Amino acid sequence: MNATMNPRIVIVNYGSGNLRSVQKGFERMGAEAVISENSRIVEDATHLVVPGVGAFSECMKQLEHLNLVKTIHDGIRSGKPYLGICLGLQILFTVGEEFGTHPGLGLIVGKVVRFPKGEEKVPHMGWNQVQIQQTHPLWNGIPQKSFFYFVHSYYGCPEGNDWVAATTEHGISFPSAVTHDNIFACQFHPEKSQSVGLRLLSNFAKQR
Repeated sequence: MNATMNPRIVIVNYGSGNLRSVQKGFERMGAEAVISENSRIVEDATHLVVPGVGAFSECMKQLEHLNLVKTIHDGIRSGKPYLGICLGLQILFTVGEEFGTHPGLGLIVGKVVRFPKGEEKVPHMGWNQVQIQQTHPLWNGIPQKSFFYFVHSYYGCPEGNDWVAATTEHGISFPSAVTHDNIFACQFHPEKSQSVGLRLLSNFAKQR
């Protein structure tokens, strides 16, 4: 499909939950999105969405099993808009440290680490403010310090700040969104974040 026409948004299915809620989020904003684990369908997408909850290593194992790692790499390399949600952000990093050290997609130099022990509860769960650090089309119409919904025990830690699109405080300041070129990924769940989250999904669907 020509990217100048209606986008073909494909939500990558690697066996994680939460896919239908992401799809419903797009539908509520008038954008059609399909869920698929078929590499050919993913390859034909104009927009790639990788959501997910669960373990870093299991996610990468399933993507490898479904022959989707190269498909995702090729799609990003070709300039297709990529939206990573929660685990879909974490797998962009070089390695993840959940249940051992495991390789990710290697698109962001850095690692995914667990929140340090402290006064704040882990997992980080519930509503929290997002401090926007970079202007981006996906932030259009979303006020600074908006609240989004989080559920995670690990966070991405890039080696530099160039990728950091937003930060959030939970005992420490951590990157809650990252971006570079056609990649945008968020640690929070826009599909669970009411109007501001749905606005972000709508903004993504309008990207070309």
